[in-house]
Amino acid sequence: MSDNKGKYPEPPDGTMTFWSHLEELRGHLIRSAVAVFAFAAIAFISKDFLFNKIILAPKEPYFLTNRAFCWLSDQLSIPALCINADPVQLINIELAGQFTTHILVSLIAGIIVSVPYIVWEVWRFIGPGLKPREKANSRGAVVVISGLFLLGVVFAYFLIVPLSINFLGSYQVSGLVANQIALRSFITTVTTITFAAGLLFELPVFVFFLSKAGIVTPEALRRQRKLAFVIIIALAALITPPDIFSQIMVGIPLFGLYEVSIRISRKVAEKEEAASE
Repeated sequence: MSDNKGKYPEPPDGTMTFWSHLEELRGHLIRSAVAVFAFAAIAFISKDFLFNKIILAPKEPYFLTNRAFCWLSDQLSIPALCINADPVQLINIELAGQFTTHILVSLIAGIIVSVPYIVWEVWRFIGPGLKPREKANSRGAVVVISGLFLLGVVFAYFLIVPLSINFLGSYQVSGLVANQIALRSFITTVTTITFAAGLLFELPVFVFFLSKAGIVTPEALRRQRKLAFVIIIALAALITPPDIFSQIMVGIPLFGLYEVSIRISRKVAEKEEAASE
């Protein structure tokens, strides 16, 4: 921790004052913000790669997921499985729309890439306040939290996003109404889906801390499997197009994470029982 004794005198017992904690937190927040803006600047400079190879790629026929589904369509002779064979056309209707979108997407990219560093800074702030046993139980927390978030982002990007673009971009209430998708609408949909999936994949982490706090138990999680299944399907419906195929594709890994969460909660309970003996 940084030395704040000159500005905020610490108590004789060595503990930090409230203002010292705030000063320490400010340092972590500043470093995290610098990391975000540094990666955002790199993304801003790499405009062609950022948009043509990443953001806009899921709507193109050459995208990995689209090619895989179209190959599967040919193998099974099910034309409906081929997605995004005709890419949606995007339009910009605002004078500064493309420039502001460039800035927004660069900032979002900076946040996503900086997640491991941000989590590490958070851990550096709360780590010194943990007891030795709590530190031992939380070993690898930075890797797990960061990894689960990025796994959720990748899962959404390669599966949910292409399916969403195919369904929403081609859906029509009438043949008399043509779809002209605004660039900002497209970007909002893609980023919302990816961030939501990243957060949903943090379920095992949330269960771990709730189990440590005694709020949830493995027995309660097992009893609520049916309710959890309904909630997972509802969450899948919120971040996917309203078709059963997409919901199943999203629901399966989420339910798998729920089962992993039960195992995590059980291990936490076993360790707590062993420590109390």
